[in-house]
Amino acid sequence: MIKIMTVFGTRPEAIKMAPLVKELEKEKMIKSIVCVTAQHREMLDQVLDLFDINPDYDLDIMQNKQTITGITTKVLEGIEDVIIKEKPDMILVHGDTTTTFAGSLAAFYQKVPVGHVEAGLRSGDKYSPYPEEMNRSLAGRIASIHFAPTISNKENLLKENINEKSIFITGNTVIDALISTIDKNYKFQEDVLNRMDFENKKIILLTSHRRENLGQPMINIFNAVKRIVEENENVEVVFPVHLNPKVRELVNDILKDVNRVHLIEPLDYKPFANLISKCHLIMTDSGGIQEEAPSLGKPVIVLRTETERPEAVEAGTVKVVGVEEKYIYDQVNLLINNEEEYNKMASAINPYGNGKACERIVEEILEYFEIKA
Repeated sequence: MIKIMTVFGTRPEAIKMAPLVKELEKEKMIKSIVCVTAQHREMLDQVLDLFDINPDYDLDIMQNKQTITGITTKVLEGIEDVIIKEKPDMILVHGDTTTTFAGSLAAFYQKVPVGHVEAGLRSGDKYSPYPEEMNRSLAGRIASIHFAPTISNKENLLKENINEKSIFITGNTVIDALISTIDKNYKFQEDVLNRMDFENKKIILLTSHRRENLGQPMINIFNAVKRIVEENENVEVVFPVHLNPKVRELVNDILKDVNRVHLIEPLDYKPFANLISKCHLIMTDSGGIQEEAPSLGKPVIVLRTETERPEAVEAGTVKVVGVEEKYIYDQVNLLINNEEEYNKMASAINPYGNGKACERIVEEILEYFEIKA
C-alpha cells in the first residue's frame, strides 16, 4: 500500500478535496491520511461534517487577526511534524491557499513528492488575487505531479517549463462535490430564503470579500447593487456577508437598509450550493463560484479586473466586469433585462468537467507509483 496525505485548511479547499478524500478511501492500495490546518476554523468544520470526514491530524492554527506570515510559519512547522511521524509517500495539496504553499514547502523540505490538485490557474498578476497567485505558482514549482482542471491550465504550466509528462487534465473536483450536494427539493434553514419566489423573481446571489477589493472597489460594487435593485422591482439580492469586519462595515454603510437586499450570515456549503442552483445569476469576486455556477446554467458576473479561469470566459458562462460602478451596473442590468443575452450565458457549455475528476486523480496517483488498480 502507498500512504497518501491530503492537506487543506480552508472551506473552499475542503469542498474541493472532500470528494477526493472519499475516492482515496475507496482504493484498497491506498492508505489515506487527512491533515487539516484549520486556517479557517468554523467554515472548515462545516464542510468536514457535511462530507463526514474525520481528520487524522488537526493543526488548529487559526487565531484572531492572523497574518499571512503567521499562517505560513505555523503550517510549515505543524505539517513537518506530521510528515516526520507518518512518512507519507505523497502529499496532496489544493489550489492556491497559504496552507497549500506552506504544505508544499514542508513536503519539499522532507523530500516527499507533492501532487497539486487544481494546478495551473494563473491570472498573470502576482498581486491579484493576493496572495493566491503566488501561492499556486510556488506550489507548482514544487509539485511532482500536476492535476490540471482544463487544457488552458495545462498550457499555463507548459509555459513555465513544467514537464508535460507530469501534467494530467482531470476536470475540476468541485463538480464532483456539487453533483453530490444539489437537491431540487432542498429546504433552507433561513426563512427569508424559503420565502423567496425563485420562479418569478430575478434573484441575484452576491458574494464579495477579496482583499484587493476592500475599500473603493467594494464601495463601487455595493453602490452598483443598490442602484440595480432600486431600478428593477423584480430583482432581489441575497448576500451571505463574509465575517471580515471590514467587509461588514462597508456592507452596513451602503446596503443595510436597502429594500429587497437580504443580508444573511455565511452559509454552509450545502445550502450555498443549493442557493446557487436556484438563483437567476451570480455576482462575485470569488474564484470557485466561477466553476460551480456554470455547471448549473447560471451566468456569473466577476467583480474583479481579471480571472484565473479564462476558459469560463471563453465558454461564455462568465463575464469579467471589473470594479467600476457604472460598468458593473450596465452589465448586470443588461442580463436582467435582455433575455437573449442572459440565455447566451446560461446555455453555454460548462468547461470544468463531468464530475469524474477524483476518479482520474486517483488513477494517475496509482500510475505514478506503478500500481495497477
